[in-house]
Amino acid sequence: MGAAAKVEVPCTCPPPELERVPLVQNNRSIGWISNAVAGVAEGKTPKWWWPAFVVSFTMMCLCFAMIAYLMSTGVGVWGLGHPVMWGWAIVNFVWWIGIGHAGTLISAILFLLRQRWRTAVNRAAEAMTIFAVMCAGIFPVIHVGRVWLAWWLFPIPNANSIWPQFRSPLMWDVFAVSTYFTVSLLFWYMGLIPDLAVMRDRATTKLRKFAYGLFSLGWTGSNRHWSNYEKAYLILAGLSTPLVLSVHSIVSLDFSVSQLPGWHTTIFPPYFVAGAIFSGFGMVLTLLIPIRKICGLEDIITQRHVDLMCKVTLATGSIVGYAYGMEVFIAWYSGNPYERYAFWNRAFGPYWWAYWIMISCNVLLPQLFWFKKIRHNLVVVWVLSILVNVGMWFERFVIVITTLAREFLPANWGYYTPTWVDICTYLGTFGLFFTFFLLFMRFLPIIAIAEVKGVTPQADPHHPLGGAKLGGHH
Repeated sequence: MGAAAKVEVPCTCPPPELERVPLVQNNRSIGWISNAVAGVAEGKTPKWWWPAFVVSFTMMCLCFAMIAYLMSTGVGVWGLGHPVMWGWAIVNFVWWIGIGHAGTLISAILFLLRQRWRTAVNRAAEAMTIFAVMCAGIFPVIHVGRVWLAWWLFPIPNANSIWPQFRSPLMWDVFAVSTYFTVSLLFWYMGLIPDLAVMRDRATTKLRKFAYGLFSLGWTGSNRHWSNYEKAYLILAGLSTPLVLSVHSIVSLDFSVSQLPGWHTTIFPPYFVAGAIFSGFGMVLTLLIPIRKICGLEDIITQRHVDLMCKVTLATGSIVGYAYGMEVFIAWYSGNPYERYAFWNRAFGPYWWAYWIMISCNVLLPQLFWFKKIRHNLVVVWVLSILVNVGMWFERFVIVITTLAREFLPANWGYYTPTWVDICTYLGTFGLFFTFFLLFMRFLPIIAIAEVKGVTPQADPHHPLGGAKLGGHH
């Protein structure tokens, strides 16, 4: 008989151009992930860390010095005056709350949607959320004027029978933001527990072993622990999801329940939520692009992660641009001369420069993310992410200041200018934010070790490298 005929078996593998880029590159092992992430917190303090910390801490002290000066002197040190009685404090409050939206969205909504790429970025984004909400909470407290009476905002029984005015949207802010902060903190800490146990087991000093052991709550990685952990994590994700949508909706009601032209509109809640997610992802990109390089984590926070975050930024930026167009259309279609003037004044009045910075940074520049070459150029992405947050700050400035600076009668028109106290207080909150973020980077794992292990090929029982028993998120 002749040679047996060769039987060709058709290949079922997808063509190379359709293969999905792995979430952890270069076939890194499970042990390498632990060493790479934990090593950032375990090793010697990097040379760059101390100068960055000193600058941030100095700016944080500046913030508290400005608050002390404000309390001792009065809100006259700000640029407030008739007709602009809401100034930078409210602008900065809304901006910082927006920054804090991406963390909970990445953790909660993307977790419920089973988006596996979130695992490399959720820890840093959650920490960013907590620190941003702390910065935001400063401004409403000092904006009340008599800071020592800020506890009246809470429904605490007292001898004077003084209760909060629950019909005020500013009271809704107190409960929305405090609930958001509490749930975000619990969610962040819950995700940290397995990684704190890793840090405990790797600790080389008694102090570190005690501290990590105390906060890891006796975690052993048993099946029972993982089962309880995943149930609790799922419950917190379910609680956090409506909070992501509700917090900035409630913040937007500060404006939309008023009767002022430019504020009194039903588009504000979804428009504010989209803008918050937009600015939040901008800040995540701003922080993570340098971190992945400095800490040598390019194989975990990959180009694919940056690419996906750019696409989310593009989508939410397009929603924000659509909202801007709808605002103008609604003002024109209403036939209300005051409403029409409010938007004409934004674009061509004395604050025209702020409006066009807002349009450029929030609508035009994010459209560059349509192009793959742009999304894969990390320097350009980093610059664009900063400009996104610049644009979102100017959006809040335009909404608050331009509306108040032009009342119904020309006799009540004015021009708002911030004072040095306004500017120093705002810059000081960056010091607060980066001080806490640098401490977080130095002492805690900045990437969710257990969750990243769960998306490696070794965790997939159907993969040739799979079968490793990792526990948790498979």
